[in-house]
Amino acid sequence: MERAEAYGFSGALSGAFLLSCLLFAAVSRRQRGPYMDEVFHVPQAQAYCHGRFLQWDPMITTLPGLYLLSVGVVKPAAWLLGWTGSVVCSVGMLRFINLLFSAGNFYLLYLLLFKIHQKNKKKKSLKRMDEEEKSEYYVFINRNLSVSGYLFLL
Repeated sequence: MERAEAYGFSGALSGAFLLSCLLFAAVSRRQRGPYMDEVFHVPQAQAYCHGRFLQWDPMITTLPGLYLLSVGVVKPAAWLLGWTGSVVCSVGMLRFINLLFSAGNFYLLYLLLFKIHQKNKKKKSLKRMDEEEKSEYYVFINRNLSVSGYLFLL
């Protein structure tokens, strides 16, 4: 990444994260309890937080990766910060994990879009753009993909 591109990417990532934080705060303020699929996923994630890894809700059809990653982030943070009780695996904390993953999604989507469009040189609209315009295009598309409200729901 060139210096100007790195500054642009850092600014876009910071802006996307700020926008995600505002969206997260709005969703969390209005909907404090489990919502939609969270009715199934929050109790499952909380069971994993309490070390009950063999407990499984048959209504859930997804793999347990997010639950394991959530425990891998929440438990060390709780230990370091001295958190105890219901705050550790609360709905808000589990949604916050998704907020953190949205920043990682931003970066991964940027790399993926860059790689795809680097291979696809035949596309006329991208062929006419210079490298700086392409970088701005990738960041714009990436921001739209990574700052989605569904990421805040388990």
